[in-house]
Amino acid sequence: MAAVVERTPVQKWYKGKTIFVTGGSGFMGKVLLEKLLYACSDLERIYVLLRPKRGKSPQTRIDDWLKLAVFKRIKEEKPDVYKKLVPIPGDVTSDRLGISPEHEKLLIETTDIVFHCAATLKLEAKLKDAIEMNTVGTKRILDLCQQMKHLTALLHLSTAFCYCDKEVLTEKVHDFHHNPYDLMRTVEWMDEKALDKITPNLLTPHPNTYTYSKRLAEMLVRDVYPNLRVCIVRPSIVCPANAEPVEGWVDSLNGPVGIMVAGGKGIIRSMLCNGEYNAEVIPVDLAINGLITIAYTLGQMAEMPKDIPVYNITCRETKRTTWREVLDMGKATAYEYPFEAGVWYPDGNITMNKTYHTICVILFHWLPAYLIDFLMFCFGQKRFMCRIQNMVTEGLSLLQFFTTRQWNFKSHHYQAIENNLSPDDKRIFTMDVDVIDTKDYLRRIMLGGRQYCMREPLSTLPKARIQLKMLWVLDKVAKAFTLYFMLWLILTVTGLRAPVYEMLGW
Repeated sequence: MAAVVERTPVQKWYKGKTIFVTGGSGFMGKVLLEKLLYACSDLERIYVLLRPKRGKSPQTRIDDWLKLAVFKRIKEEKPDVYKKLVPIPGDVTSDRLGISPEHEKLLIETTDIVFHCAATLKLEAKLKDAIEMNTVGTKRILDLCQQMKHLTALLHLSTAFCYCDKEVLTEKVHDFHHNPYDLMRTVEWMDEKALDKITPNLLTPHPNTYTYSKRLAEMLVRDVYPNLRVCIVRPSIVCPANAEPVEGWVDSLNGPVGIMVAGGKGIIRSMLCNGEYNAEVIPVDLAINGLITIAYTLGQMAEMPKDIPVYNITCRETKRTTWREVLDMGKATAYEYPFEAGVWYPDGNITMNKTYHTICVILFHWLPAYLIDFLMFCFGQKRFMCRIQNMVTEGLSLLQFFTTRQWNFKSHHYQAIENNLSPDDKRIFTMDVDVIDTKDYLRRIMLGGRQYCMREPLSTLPKARIQLKMLWVLDKVAKAFTLYFMLWLILTVTGLRAPVYEMLGW
């Protein structure tokens, strides 16, 4: 007879609950669904808002997820709970979320908890698209939630960077000189070309449409409080999993993962970044544990606070890692676990000198890109390096706003949640960043990007290490030749070549 496992307070609270999730197909969304199913298996059901994609129905998409590494332990240990994942066809960019009247009634009658994670994360997205997805989409979710009869917790996923004009980013919603309702009406009627022209002025002081539209969305959420039991959750830069559900799991090259992969393959050789500033990153599994326990905390509140609860899921002040430390440890990791088919030896650097950075970009980014494409053209192959370099350049220019500023996040509300958890819940839903070894975590990020994004199995490491040694030799030879050529050019132009050669006995 199997032993009865005692449930923790958090697990007991989730028992029998019906959950509605938007953004379930995203990076954080998949990890959230997996952890809920695995750790809170007694929940009643999880409804996931999904649209058809690439000819696949929402149900087919969910069925395909079970093949991913992120759901490996569900498939092996608890395959039956996966049946509790139910798709709701719809889209946050459609009126009334694009869901049928039957599904709308089902959600209104049965939902207890809502995780609103859907958003466009593209920093370069057009203002119309960002507002429609991140701001108007949030308004549609709020409209639906206000009709839900049993709602005990609504979590709105925002970003820790939505108040980039503040020196200290506290856990509160600040006023803004733009009215979100005015902006939603503006993008609805204004011609897209006219909207693109006024976008730079509208965004100030925000660097992109993502943080701007997220800030507007927070104001919408604040407006429905306390009529709804809602809170705002702001993670910083979310990175691959530390331990759960699979070490290093990641499904895209966004953010630091893309930089590490591109750096590891020798594509990125220079980046504008202040090495002394903190790298505000958080592993996705710790962020998701935070979401789950925040919902529990919100649902347990006997009396709601005066102001809307806000939680910054950021690193503690006791666990700060600088960009320089990340770079140095990342290099060492890239040398130990190299990528296949690197274009150059991974030996890039960071700088705050824009002139030096520009020179490095020309010499080490664009010249090799044109050279490789020229060789591909000569051999009748498809050219790709200049296209990749364009993407890298655009991505770096967007990220440099975050890597050239010191961010001062306060997360007292968030840290207090862990202090109030039982010992078992602290173990199951760990939120403690302090116990993570940074060097070991960077190794997991590198291997995760290698396996899950680049599809390079660990069995190829011996071959990749041989390739790395060959690239090292090529790098040294190329640098020696370049140095010789520059000296030759200088001596020739200055007329000193003959005297110098004579002095050296050449």
